[in-house]
Amino acid sequence: MPKARKQQVSLEDTRYYHCVSRCVRRAYLCSKDPYTGQSYEHRREWVQNRLLSLTQVFAVEVLAFAVMSNHTHVVLYVNTDAAKSWSELEVIERWHQLFGGTNLTRKYVDDQERESMESWELHQVEKLIAEYRQRFTDISWFMRALNEYIARQANKEDKCTGRFWEGRFKSQALLDEQALLSCMAYVDLNPIRADIAKTPESSDFTSIQMRIRAALQGKQPERLKAFDSYDIEYTALPCHLNDYLELIEFSGRAIHEGKTGHITKGTEDILTRLSIDIESWMELTQGFEYQFCHLAGREQSMRNCRQADNLSRIRGAPQAKRLLA
Repeated sequence: MPKARKQQVSLEDTRYYHCVSRCVRRAYLCSKDPYTGQSYEHRREWVQNRLLSLTQVFAVEVLAFAVMSNHTHVVLYVNTDAAKSWSELEVIERWHQLFGGTNLTRKYVDDQERESMESWELHQVEKLIAEYRQRFTDISWFMRALNEYIARQANKEDKCTGRFWEGRFKSQALLDEQALLSCMAYVDLNPIRADIAKTPESSDFTSIQMRIRAALQGKQPERLKAFDSYDIEYTALPCHLNDYLELIEFSGRAIHEGKTGHITKGTEDILTRLSIDIESWMELTQGFEYQFCHLAGREQSMRNCRQADNLSRIRGAPQAKRLLA
C-alpha cells in the first residue's frame, strides 16, 4: 500500500532524497516522436534550467540530476539551516520570484507601505512568512515548482491540456553515505546505461557533465552542491571530487563493457572506506531505484529511521543487508 508523502519524508532522519518524475504521454518528454517525427529534445534544457534556477530560491540543493527521454532523476539536499538564516523580507522576496503572494506581502516589500501597515496586517504577514519558510525546505513544493512549470510549457507548445506527468514524483530517503553516493552514481550513469551517451562528459543535461566541465577549469559548478575540498565548508559531500569522478569513470566502463574490469587504486579506496564490495557497487549503480523503496541505506540505518517506526517489515531491508553490509 502506498505511503503518504509526509511518511516518506522526514528531515530528522535525513536531508538527502532521490526523486523521480515520469511522463504519462505517448510522446516522450524530451525525445523524438516516432509517429510525427517531431523532436522534443529542446525540453531537456527547459528541465535543467528550471531545476538549477530553483536552487537560487529554495533552501534545496541539487547533488545529481539526469534529464532522460521520458523521465527525470534528481538527488536533493534540504538545507534547513540556510532557510532559518533568511530575514523575513528575504523570505517574501524569494516567494515572489515564483508565486504572486498576497496583497499584504506585496505591501510588506515596499518600505513606505510597510511603515503604514496595521498590527493585524503585520501579524498575518508573519504567519505567511513562517509558512513560506517551511515550504522552501519542502521537497514536495520544490518538485511542484519544477514539474508544474514544465507541464505548462509542454501543454502550451503542444496546444493541449491535461496531465503531463504520470502522477506525483517518487521519492527515496537516502539515509547514509553509502546510499547517497551509490544513488548519485546511479543517476549520473543513467544516459550511459540507456545508450544515449558513451562517456560521462558527453552525457548532455546531466550533473556529471557539469561537474567534469567545471573540473577542467579547476572549479566546481555553482548551482550544484560541492564535493569536499580544502576551500569548501564542512557541509560538502563526503568525498573528494576527483575520487567521485574516478568512481564514475570506472563504474561507467564496467557497465558499458558488461564486466567489472580493473579497479583503480583511487576507486578502491573510496569503496573500501564505505564498506561496499565491487559486485554490490555495480548492482547498486545499475539499478538503485529498483533495489529500494521509500528508504535507502544500510539495514541498521533503515531500522533506526523514524519513518520505519511501528513497521514489522521494512521494504528493502534484505537488499540493504546484501548490498550494504
